[in-house]
Formats: sequence, C-alpha cells, structure tokens
Amino acid sequence: MSKITPKPIKLMDTTLRDSHQSLIATRMKTEEMLPILSKMDAVGFAALEVWGGATFDACLRFLKEDPWERLRKIRAGAPKTPLQMLFRGQNILGYRHYADDVVEYFVQKSIANGIDVIRIFDALNDIRNLQTAVNACQKEKGHSQVTICYTLSEVHTLEFFMKLAKNIENMGADSICVKDMAGLLVPYEADRLISSLKEAVKIPIQLHTHYTSGVASMTYLKAVEAGVDIIDTAMSPLALGTSQPATEVMVATFKDTPYDTGYDEKLLSEIAEYFLPIREKALASGLLNPKVLAVDINTLLYQVPGGMLSNLVSQLKQQKAEDKYYEVLREIPKVRADFGYLPLVTPTSQIVGNQAVLNVLAGERYKMVSKEAKGIVKGEYGETPVPISDEIVKKIIGDEPRIFHRPADDIKPEMEKLKKETARYVQQDEDVLSYALFDQVATDFFKYREAQQTNVDPAIADEKNKAYPI
Repeated sequence: MSKITPKPIKLMDTTLRDSHQSLIATRMKTEEMLPILSKMDAVGFAALEVWGGATFDACLRFLKEDPWERLRKIRAGAPKTPLQMLFRGQNILGYRHYADDVVEYFVQKSIANGIDVIRIFDALNDIRNLQTAVNACQKEKGHSQVTICYTLSEVHTLEFFMKLAKNIENMGADSICVKDMAGLLVPYEADRLISSLKEAVKIPIQLHTHYTSGVASMTYLKAVEAGVDIIDTAMSPLALGTSQPATEVMVATFKDTPYDTGYDEKLLSEIAEYFLPIREKALASGLLNPKVLAVDINTLLYQVPGGMLSNLVSQLKQQKAEDKYYEVLREIPKVRADFGYLPLVTPTSQIVGNQAVLNVLAGERYKMVSKEAKGIVKGEYGETPVPISDEIVKKIIGDEPRIFHRPADDIKPEMEKLKKETARYVQQDEDVLSYALFDQVATDFFKYREAQQTNVDPAIADEKNKAYPI
C-alpha cells in the first residue's frame, strides 16, 4: 500500500445532531443550542452536524418546534462553519421511498435554509437509491457526501468496499463517508480499509463510528494514520456510549503531531462546560440512561447495533419469551445471510431483527413472515449486496412477482398532491415537506402552532400540550 503523507486531521462535530439522538432521543431543544453556537463556530470544525436523522420527528412530535426554523436559527448563529445533515437517500428522513420530485424539493429547501453538506446513505448500499439526491445536491451547489454503510460478512471484503467506493466516485459524489453504525470497525481493520479506499479513489474519505463496542477512539487513531480526511466526534458531555468519541480527547491525542487539528483546547473546554448541565439534567430525569454509556460487547460478538438489541429485548418481553434472547441473537446472522447480507441500519436492522424473533418463536424458520421482510425479498427496498437464493425467495413469497429496477421508478410525482393536502395549514413552503415525511405528526404540530398564534383558551392549550410530552 502507498505511504500517506501525514496532514492535520479535520473533525466534524455531531453534538447538535447524532450525539444527542444517540444518547437522549434527540431531545435537545433549539433554545439550548443557540447560546453556544458562536463558540462552536469559532473552533474551525470541518462541519457541524445539526440536522437529519430523527430531528424532524422529535422536533414536531415532542418539542413542539419547527425543524426548518431550527435550521435557520443555527445558520444565523454559526455563519462561518459548514452545516451538515444526514439524508436517507430515496427515503429522505422517513421510512418509505418517496417520488423523485419530493427528494429534489427537499434537497433544494434544505440547502436554501442553510445546509452545506448532505450525507446521503441507503440501507442496502444500493447506489440507484442515492443518485436522485446526489444530482439534486449538485444542482443546488451543495456538497454531496455519499455513504458506505459498513458491515461485516463473508462478502464484505476490502475488494467489495473498494469497488463500491469507485462507483460512488463515478456517480459524482464530492466525498465518501464510511458509516459504521454499530461500532464494528476495529482499529487494525480501519487501517486496512482506509488505506485501501485512499488507493481506490481520489475524493476525500470521512469516517463515522459509535463508541458502543468500546474501540472507536483507537479505530480513529489508526484511520487517521492511514490517511482519513475527517472523523466524526462529539463534545465530551454527550460523547461515548452509543454516541461518538469525544472531540476534546481526539484533539489532545493529535496535538503536537503532524495530525494536529490546531483547535483551541481552552475554547473546546468552554464549549464542553456549557453542555455539562444538559447532560446532568438528562441523567437526573432518566432521559439519559447510564446503560447507553456502557460498552456493549454483544455488538462485536453478534454484529448487532445497540439500539437493535434493546428492541429485541422489548419484543421478547412482550411475548414472555425472554429466555429466547441468545437463540434470537444466533438467528440474526442466519436471517441476514438469507436476505443477501444486508447491512444492519434503519430500516433493515428492524426488519432482520423482527424476522429472527418470528423464526425463533414459531419454532420453524419463515413459518411467519413480516410484510417488510417480504418487501426485502420482492426488491421493494432495492438490490441486496448478493442475490437472495431461489430457495429463500420461494419460501418467503412463493410465486409473487419481484422487481429488479429502482423502486422509486414505480412512484408517481407526489408534490402536487401533497400541496393540496396541506393547503389548510401551510405557512411556509417547507411545511409541505414536513407533512410529506410525517403526515399525522406534522398535522398535529400545525394545529398546535395555529392555536399558539391565535391565543386559544388555556384549557385547550393544556390539552394540546399533553400530546407533546418532553
């Protein structure tokens, strides 16, 4: 492998999005973010991740906030630093595929409201589900960062990831993110992976991981030595556990080396001090569960993301079958192999986990099959990493038809219909997009917003507030 010349490492800070999504269910309020923005803006981060993921749902459902207004306020408070968001390809921020006109309009409005970098991923690493968003981002002069969802299997070799990276570069992406959702990328494998990708492509490589398995800081160290361009970190009060490695720790790690970030450690300390009361308040209220701060070795043993494990426990409790926990864990890799070695990330982690539970509880594999599992086999989510065997196809969907084209090709334009459905509530163009993603939740928010603006009777307001617990 070619030798990489050491250079200063750049950090993308996730505190205002992924870190509080991972630790406190995306419950940080906009008013808690605004006072610290000027200091975060002064650090020199490669970007601040501030939007995407569960932002929309949490803002509208629980915080009674307009996510678009949050973005505009953050943009005003941090004018110098690029703002970044996470985008689920053809799913946008939702759980189904949307028509191309909705994807294009969402990208347009995201960039118009302040986003600079859009990190675009697909749960199957199916590039066809990413192309519309990439094209739209380029049209709006944004930075399109396309994601490799990292996972482990007999088919996910270095050659597999190098080929995928080349395809991403060829589709016109501005950079690549290796997204390690479950903390599966161990240090020396990170060295090999990043070195291989740097040989395969010329565009920048960014690495995203979670601390769930306890190896993330070491993984970053080896990735930086291998030439990665940017790593994702979080300010220490909202770091570690199911979040990212701590920003200040990584800055100190590389100080006085060729990888020195040049960031002001005193300034970072002031920022961390600001977030400390938010952490303490979340711990005191139970919003931050100490369990999510611990190392979960099951992540490495069974290659299952931490959030997926908690879902399995909940499912088995409901069925009074907690004694089947380890049997289900052993079934998950088998289901994943049957389904073409899917990466385990939303929504595939939920689909595979649920099917493993059904297989174990039924005492027979695929005696009961979820609608979503059938959708995977039919091709409704896209192309799996390797083809699903004829035997599994027959067992799960029989002779039902399958599709092999891009799923969104079957979806007619939706924007005009959505505009008509939201005409009663729209106060800004962006409201249509909020409704497109979360129709009922957005409608409830629109009604709440209207009531606040018209100063309705306090008793009515109290009733509305009950629908939005914080």
